[in-house]
Amino acid sequence: MDKMLGIYIHIPFCASKCSYCDFYSLAGSENLMEKYQEALIRHIEEAAPQMEPYYIDTLYFGGGTPSYYGAKYICEIFNTLKRSAKVLKSSEVTVEMNPDSVTREDLRMLRNEGVNRISLGIQSANDDILRLIGRRHNFKQAEQAARMARAEGFDNISIDLIYGLPSQTKNDWADTLSKAIALHPQHFSCYGLKIEEGTPISQYKGSEILPNDDDQADMYLYMTEALEYYGYSQYEISNFSLPGRESKHNLKYWQLDDYMGFGPGAHSFVGGVRYSYVRDLGKYTDGVLNGRNIIDEYEKIGKLERAAEYIMLGMRTVRGISKDEYVSIYKSGFGKIEYLLGEYEKKGWAKRVGDRWRLTSSGFLLSNILIGTLLEAQSQAKMTANPWMIEKYAQSGQENGLSEKESTEE
Repeated sequence: MDKMLGIYIHIPFCASKCSYCDFYSLAGSENLMEKYQEALIRHIEEAAPQMEPYYIDTLYFGGGTPSYYGAKYICEIFNTLKRSAKVLKSSEVTVEMNPDSVTREDLRMLRNEGVNRISLGIQSANDDILRLIGRRHNFKQAEQAARMARAEGFDNISIDLIYGLPSQTKNDWADTLSKAIALHPQHFSCYGLKIEEGTPISQYKGSEILPNDDDQADMYLYMTEALEYYGYSQYEISNFSLPGRESKHNLKYWQLDDYMGFGPGAHSFVGGVRYSYVRDLGKYTDGVLNGRNIIDEYEKIGKLERAAEYIMLGMRTVRGISKDEYVSIYKSGFGKIEYLLGEYEKKGWAKRVGDRWRLTSSGFLLSNILIGTLLEAQSQAKMTANPWMIEKYAQSGQENGLSEKESTEE
């Protein structure tokens, strides 16, 4: 069977930073773009031997703001990948775009090059809220961007929205969903606002300007029902699509498939190894161009980590996890996990579909807690059933100054 690989290209440039953003990106750094482009292309070319065993079936340009970086640079990167790796003609190729930096010329250039999916960062249909969170566009521009993309031949458009924003009411959120659905996209990514320390929006943490937990939960449940009503099936906690229009690239992350990232802060998972690059544009660019180390984190994923990720990522999706699949892959009992899932089912948090278990919409609201409890049960079951795991925990404990007995007892 041919091996497939997803490619992620990080574009760390923005016209300005949004108040909630914790991704690595820089505003007002246009003078660094040319040097970054040089480094990025060289890095891709140098990675050709690593990509050689694979076919590239997804490519994702994220950021930052790729549309602000410009179609000319993006197409140059895409062409470099075509020369350096086996990019399938049927690949899903996505470019993130903000409505204020979408132009008809860029859309045409991207479409002609083979880009076939656009992800529009709309976030809200309320212009006052958009200004409050530092977005540069209004909703009229978002509508225009969607129309232009359609006119240039894009028939796979995704829209990003955020709920739980400052001053946002449930009626505001319902209005945003209604107006976004009227744009007839093929896909939605809808995220609850997460307050990250150090971001400007963190000043509102704990204040009444933010919707409370109950209101945010109501927004989530309303969203799942509304999108389902209009034909958008939920396939992951925050993602919904028309039939067959799921994000193939994002599914790679959730299904533990191989992917390779390029750019500062980009992550990769290839051949059982996870690694990331430095979250610093200068260090990344200088490192690539001058042969210096740019690796920030590097980890070989063993049986324990792989087993935990199967549960953690699988339970984020509506596909869920399977007893037979789990046992065949990880050679471990499923009893404690299945018991907990049965208890979740009694409370309406999970359900069994055929031979698979998945969380319900109510369960997704509590996913961090519910998945964490499953991982605890998994560790306990595996510790008693798998000698290799007892040894691994013992080694880990000894590295932290514990005796073998202390590191393996419950």
